[in-house]
Order: sequence, then structure tokens, then C-alpha cells
Amino acid sequence: MPVGDHFRELRGRLLRSFLVFAAIFITSLFFYDPLLNLVMEPYNDARIALGESVETRPYVSGATGPLMLYLKLCGVASLVAASPYWLYQIWAFIVPGLHSKEKKWSRLFAAVAGPLFIFGVLTAYYVLPKGLEVLISFTPDSMESLVEFGEYFSFLSRMLLVFGISFEIPLFVVMLSLAGVVSGKQLGKIRPWLVLGTFIFAAVATPSTDPMSMLSLAIPMTFLFLGAEIVARFIDKVRAKKAIPEYADDEVSAI
Repeated sequence: MPVGDHFRELRGRLLRSFLVFAAIFITSLFFYDPLLNLVMEPYNDARIALGESVETRPYVSGATGPLMLYLKLCGVASLVAASPYWLYQIWAFIVPGLHSKEKKWSRLFAAVAGPLFIFGVLTAYYVLPKGLEVLISFTPDSMESLVEFGEYFSFLSRMLLVFGISFEIPLFVVMLSLAGVVSGKQLGKIRPWLVLGTFIFAAVATPSTDPMSMLSLAIPMTFLFLGAEIVARFIDKVRAKKAIPEYADDEVSAI
């Protein structure tokens, strides 16, 4: 396909993705209250857990703050809700240029990547109340904790994104094994360093400073890395079995 046709195809897919996003965004404007309750639930749970030990309440700053809150919340929700469609458009644009073997690997990646990302996001959402509780508990007794919603929403978004992307990293390891870049034996040799690096990464990557959030990210990632190593060793065995008959055929031909 000529380069101009590729650009026209890309423009068409981007336009369709934008129209779907716009339609979902307009719809989400009518569901603002449920979305706000969903976003505020971790904070409300943390406030309940703190009880009377710390006085805390959320607020919106500035004259345009409520409007920006409205648009930002609906925009992020629409982007997430439309993700299956725009991810499919990216997939449909890339696939025609792949070989059959690469298509098979990319289908595997597409099938597993989504559930792993959602699992990471749900894990972050589950540990958020505890993380917020620890952070707000540092408020001195003589002061009241005022949580600005824009800052809180950015914190929540970063937390969900970090967990979601981090849970994808072991999948990339499996893809590298399928591509022949790393082997299960190599992963076994560096396993202690992978575990140590996972805990260091979790400590640095989590926006929250509490150990609960760090462990909630590090422990599942460690098990996912161990699972990736098992899959990589299985791939190595399958690759070795396929290589033996080919080697035998080469010897027969030489004779």
C-alpha cells in the first residue's frame, strides 16, 4: 500500500476513535454522580477508617474548579470506556504489516494484556483506601486535612496507571522469550535480582509511601515473574524438541 494510503487509513481510524470517544463522553456527562461516587469511594473508606482521629474533607479550588472537575472526570472515564475500540483500531492498523508468526504472538499479547491491566487497576483500587489512610494519618492533631480534589484525582489516576502497566511487564518477558531474546534458563539465573528489582521498583513507582501499597504491587509482580519464567522454560522445551528433528534431517542429508 502506498504511504499516502497508509496516512489516509490512519486518519480514518483516528477519526472513528475520536467519534466513539465523543459519543461516550457526552453519555458520561449524564452519569457524573455515579462516576464521582466511584472515584471518591477510596477516600471515603479511608476517612471512615480514620474515624475521629483526623478531621479530613475534600474541596474544589478556584472558580473554574467545579467545571474542570466535571470535564476531567468524564474525560478520563470516557477514555477508559472507549479503550477497547481505540485499541482495536491500533491493532487493525498494525496487523496487516506483520508476518503470520508475529500475528500469532500479537494475538496472544492482546488476549492477555487487557485482563492483566484490569487486574492491576483493581488491585490498586483495592489498596488505595489503606494508602490514603496512612498518608492522611500524618496530619497533626491541631490541624485539619483538606484534600484538593484535582490533586487527589491525579494521585488516584497515577496509582491505577502504575499498577496496570506494572502488571504488563511479566507479559513482555514472555513475549521476549517467544521472540528468542531471553530463555527460561537465563531468567532462572537472574531470579534473585528480578525479585529484588521488583521490590525496589514497587517502592519507587507507587505514588503512596505506605508499605501496604508497595507490597500490594511487589508481591503479585513477583508471582507474575515466576509464572513468566515457567512459561519461558516451557517455550524452551518446545523449541528444543522442534530443533532435534531438524538437526537429524541435516545429518541424514549430509550422509
